[in-house]
Amino acid sequence: MSATISATDVGVIIDGRAILSGVTIDIVAGEVLALVGPNGAGKSTLLGVLGGDVRQNSGLVEVDGRDIHSYRHLELARLRSVLTQENQVSFPFTVAEVVAMGRSPWARTPLADDDDAAIEEALQAADVVHLQKRRYTTLSGGEKARVSLARVLAQRSRTVFLDEPTAALDLRHQEEVMSCARSLASEGVAVVVVLHDLSLAAAYADRIALIAGGSLRAVGTPADVITAPIVEEVYGLPVEILQQSGRPIVLPIRPT
Repeated sequence: MSATISATDVGVIIDGRAILSGVTIDIVAGEVLALVGPNGAGKSTLLGVLGGDVRQNSGLVEVDGRDIHSYRHLELARLRSVLTQENQVSFPFTVAEVVAMGRSPWARTPLADDDDAAIEEALQAADVVHLQKRRYTTLSGGEKARVSLARVLAQRSRTVFLDEPTAALDLRHQEEVMSCARSLASEGVAVVVVLHDLSLAAAYADRIALIAGGSLRAVGTPADVITAPIVEEVYGLPVEILQQSGRPIVLPIRPT
């Protein structure tokens, strides 16, 4: 397994406030990396830095040993795809048209021949085949989230960034999205996903990066990172850690 993207000693300052500080991490092919942490910890900012959409104030982000900001936008779009939290499309495109937008980086290249197959595969993976003729603007929040995921999948990049892809989804579709992330990793894709649900992250991630106050508090396997002392320290909440198939499950200890 090799790193597709590497961040070294990255710092981000916005309006005089340090959002990230001294972050060093590798994004590895064939792996699901979950970014977790409290609200405002810097997870989405780190995702933006790793994807080249947010410019860091210090440190270095490299793709294949080359500064990420030296790539042209189209070059970068062929290397990585990004699902943001907003999932907004203002115009009344059909679902099929929105998913097809994921193929735009490959226009006028030999890989454009794969467009139809990539779109159909993405529609099926995100469970939105039945919605493909609907107008995106008429969908529910959860349906929009799944269509936006399909657009990212259709892009067929070797690194996929997903910012809270399960936030608007019901239980079944949360599991399906994370199963999809695991399938991508099994095909050699590097997947980075921001999650709030620690148990969901532990169930599907190969590694977890726990961010607190803009710094990496812990990076490692779910068993290494999702422990009661670490979770209680970062979240300020007493928890009990159970195990299911060797994976941690986090339960808050509530007053009786």
